[in-house]
Amino acid sequence: MSHAQQLLRERYGDDSLPAPGAWSPIIEHLLAHSSDRAFLSDPVTDDQLTAIIAAAQSASSSSNLQAWSVIAVRDAATRARLAELAGNQAHVRDAPLQLVWLADLARLEHIAHQAERPSAALDYLEMFIVGVIDAALAAQNAVAAAESLGLGTVYIGGMRNRPEDVAALLDLPPKVVAVFGMCVGTPDPARPSSIKPRPPQSVVLHHERYTPLERQDVGIEAYNRAMAQFYEAQKMNVHGTWAVHSAKRIAGPETLSGRDRLVEALRNRGFILK
Repeated sequence: MSHAQQLLRERYGDDSLPAPGAWSPIIEHLLAHSSDRAFLSDPVTDDQLTAIIAAAQSASSSSNLQAWSVIAVRDAATRARLAELAGNQAHVRDAPLQLVWLADLARLEHIAHQAERPSAALDYLEMFIVGVIDAALAAQNAVAAAESLGLGTVYIGGMRNRPEDVAALLDLPPKVVAVFGMCVGTPDPARPSSIKPRPPQSVVLHHERYTPLERQDVGIEAYNRAMAQFYEAQKMNVHGTWAVHSAKRIAGPETLSGRDRLVEALRNRGFILK
């Protein structure tokens, strides 16, 4: 079996997708991605951080507005507090570097005021979405860059659990909010991560028009089987299928880890969201 076919087998949990004729080292690198939650204490160097952020800044930005920022947190006490705010996730505390990615409209407001120009568009939902998308695009470039340097990463959505407290801790001005964090460090070889399967392309790839949901069921059932094998191999205590697990996560506001009040929190942070 070729290395490409092995990567595809791990990514989809079976051999249903043959290795395509189109291939490159970058595709191979991306297919090998996994999320690391165990890190050595080795620091992420300034040179590594500089290279990672340069890669992040090379991502596309809507209208070149650059409506994002990132805070590099190395201080152990600050990481420990962020871990607490993000749902007591130990890897947030233990990873030597936490990157907190921000939707940042404050800088745009500042430059508009300096130029004595209005900035009323910042009050609209569209601009908040621009900031979130810009941050996400930059962050994914950062992940690919970090992994190319032998580092591991994992995203931390828990930064949205208590947005006002994260903002207070990191001295965020109004119109700036943490949209997610990212642990960065050298993966602990004693606790390696594994490639998690993804749904068949028939579930997520639609041609010309959206595929009716009932025609996605075959792919979803295949994914249920692939994830069941993954849960068993990883000795994860997950009850039910991927579909059941996912349904539990969207059952109601009580399943959102405090993020059910996100609109209120964003408005407290200065986002009007018209």
